[in-house]
Amino acid sequence: MVASRLPARVPLKSGMRRRRTYEVFALTRSNTPSRDRLEAFLRHLEQRRSDERVFMKLFTESARAEADAADRRREDGTGLGPLDGRIVSIKDLFDVAGEPTLAGSIIRRSAPPAAADATIVRRLRAAGAVIIGKTHMTEFAFTAVGLNPHYPPPGNALDAKLIPGGSSSGAGVSVAEGTSEIAIGSDTGGSVRIPAALQGLVGFKPTARRVPLDGAFPLSPSLDSIGPLAHSVADCAAADAVMAGETPNPITPLPLHGLRLGIPRGALLDDLTPDIARTFEASLQTLARAGARLAECKMDDLLARFADATAIGSIASLEASRIHADWLKDDHAPVDIRIKSPLSRRLAVPDTAIETLLQTRRALAGAMDERLAPFDLILLPTTPIPAVRIASVEGEKAEYRRIEDLLLRNPQVANQFDLTAITLPMRGLALPAGLMLMGRNGADAMLLMIAVSVERLLQQGFA
Repeated sequence: MVASRLPARVPLKSGMRRRRTYEVFALTRSNTPSRDRLEAFLRHLEQRRSDERVFMKLFTESARAEADAADRRREDGTGLGPLDGRIVSIKDLFDVAGEPTLAGSIIRRSAPPAAADATIVRRLRAAGAVIIGKTHMTEFAFTAVGLNPHYPPPGNALDAKLIPGGSSSGAGVSVAEGTSEIAIGSDTGGSVRIPAALQGLVGFKPTARRVPLDGAFPLSPSLDSIGPLAHSVADCAAADAVMAGETPNPITPLPLHGLRLGIPRGALLDDLTPDIARTFEASLQTLARAGARLAECKMDDLLARFADATAIGSIASLEASRIHADWLKDDHAPVDIRIKSPLSRRLAVPDTAIETLLQTRRALAGAMDERLAPFDLILLPTTPIPAVRIASVEGEKAEYRRIEDLLLRNPQVANQFDLTAITLPMRGLALPAGLMLMGRNGADAMLLMIAVSVERLLQQGFA
């Protein structure tokens, strides 16, 4: 496998990036052969090769071979399914045979090459996906804003001066700017759905453990999920099915009429920007006109109990402190202080306290499941705010923390309570924002069937 090493890129002007996104999306939806689409992507990447920020590595020659094989199958009528010949990027969290898995950290540059592809990479290749390269990410997948001090930020695909969202920052940009058709990220507290929402994409978090984590560098084994980002629910569903070892089939839209949709009025709807509040309410009314039944779903009490239980530290930081215990003992380890500081503090928390917390979490997840039982889905804005300017948080510790807390607040509920969730782009906003559909543990198939119907409704422009 030939891998191209790519240094950092100067951001494209927002107008250039937007035009590029539309051009490539149109190309993707045409009958253009996979090799031709791939070469269009590679030419674009070559033009900025000396200033690359989105991709960590390109697998140019292996991708060409995969695209050619897909085109031959297409001509022979022996295609492998909906992912055959699709251009896919993967987060630099997943093992690729012969390559070190950096997980966004410079201290892993000396890590031994992976002996084999991660399970999800192997399954994607077997389904005919063309793996174009590995995308940038925040260090060890730990933060949600999308900044990594070791590399220049990718910048939002709609405006490079805005944050992309993290931790799957490069994944979101690669799809939104049109240098991949589907991206694979990880989601521990919203790391797929946040960059998707901030860049007008669909992002899917499956029920944890449905997609195997083998060959994925861990952040928090109790919370980690692997999910896709794409321009459509159908593309996300196809990628998800393949990664889960299932047969990808066309989604049958579930009628919206009569669906019971819960709205968690309370803390999760606080601090919305006026645009997002207005568009969220308009989206709800659109669903109501389509026959969905909206009702309040109370969950502030469960959120408060979870907050009390994690006063000793978040589950992600506690579990990550054990994973990274070796370098945390080195005061001079070159790791983002926004990671090093909280993880170092969590090392002092006893293992027994962590086990008690995980038991409490299981009980609260059961309570949440009972709370959601009367509803088909729960609806929320994915994030209460759109992307902010990079300059407003870069070097501003308090503002960075405030923005990160807001970005994580709604998406992390699905991870904390072991649910499944998807974000869809809401329409009519100056800056992208998402509508999050959240379902009970294991309700992935139903969630996707409803999401297709909601996606179609929102695309009609009523919301």
